[in-house]
Amino acid sequence: MSKKDEVLNEEELQQAQTEAAGAEAAADSAEELTLDELALSRIEELEAALAVSEAKVKEQQDSVLRARADIENMRRRTEQEIDKARKFALEKFAGELLPVIDNMERALELADKTDETLKPMLEGVELTLKTMTDTVEKFGLKAINPMGEAFNPEFHQAMSMQESAEHAPNTVMMVLQKGYELNGRVVRPAMVMVAKAAPGSNVDTQA
Repeated sequence: MSKKDEVLNEEELQQAQTEAAGAEAAADSAEELTLDELALSRIEELEAALAVSEAKVKEQQDSVLRARADIENMRRRTEQEIDKARKFALEKFAGELLPVIDNMERALELADKTDETLKPMLEGVELTLKTMTDTVEKFGLKAINPMGEAFNPEFHQAMSMQESAEHAPNTVMMVLQKGYELNGRVVRPAMVMVAKAAPGSNVDTQA
């Protein structure tokens, strides 16, 4: 073999080696690119899964907050109903008891207090009436006795109006029957006589 042929063979060998190295580098580069694409795709999948999980967690948190709010509202309504039932459980009983109190008060008003023979009985009635009124007051039953007060239709029932120079217009000048309220709720309005301005009194009744 001539030297020229040997040189050519060496050049061809080097060229083949160079091409092989280039092909290997290209393969490595392609493999790295494929791995990067797979990693990026996996990251995108994980990010999407994380977003879905976060949305579910947020939805569950909202559901828990709504449930807590519903429970709190139910607890508050229950407490209000219990309180209302406790306050007005005696309303019907109190309504039945009022005529008894009225009759005892009327008996004391009409009795002849100068009659010594009636004195022990009247003292017993007074004591019984006081005990009864003190007891019902402990449960929130209070008398409405608006003598001299301004007429209030929420608590008073006007039975008549009468001209009066001694009382300001729209003032209760006489209580015909006391009213009663139970814990702020009217059980029975007071029956009253209301004053109106007398003729020529120059009182402004439109006020």
